[in-house]
Amino acid sequence: MNARRYALVFAAGLIAGCMTAGPPLPAQSPAPAASPTRTVLGPTLILDPTDLRIGTTVQFARIPDRNELHDLQQTQSLSRVVLVLPAWPGSYGELQSLEQLGQESDVVVVVPGYPPTREAAEAWNLANVRVRIVMVVDRPPPSSTVVADLNGMRGLERVIARIDPPSRSGFERLQRPLSFWKIVD
Repeated sequence: MNARRYALVFAAGLIAGCMTAGPPLPAQSPAPAASPTRTVLGPTLILDPTDLRIGTTVQFARIPDRNELHDLQQTQSLSRVVLVLPAWPGSYGELQSLEQLGQESDVVVVVPGYPPTREAAEAWNLANVRVRIVMVVDRPPPSSTVVADLNGMRGLERVIARIDPPSRSGFERLQRPLSFWKIVD
């Protein structure tokens, strides 16, 4: 039961940070009102019950440039970098700066929707950095080709579907964990 609760909190925390407008909000702040064109959610919270490190999590709403990543090396007790992206990076060139973090870094990437092209999905396999990618989608995959591209992504850790009612229809061939997210007003 505890593992299930942690997994739910982990997924909810990742989702909470998805589509965040601007810098992360303080933990005590209420979530701002949603705009009609863009959902605004609270701060990202990542709980991993197997991670017993005490450290700092740094969140970006975009891919940081090389200077910002260099500055991160000065962050005291840096344990995790979270990227809550507004869209999929289109190519490997957009991800290259992340290689400065190295293989020992814990990088969690939250992306909305499906990759727009095969190149966008394959770009993550070319980047020489260890990432955990969490996708947040609003519908089943548009084709079996997209599912094959997702299954080929090394870093894809989980797909979270905002589908009501929850259904695995369309996700049958996905070889990654699938969670469902339901907002109750």
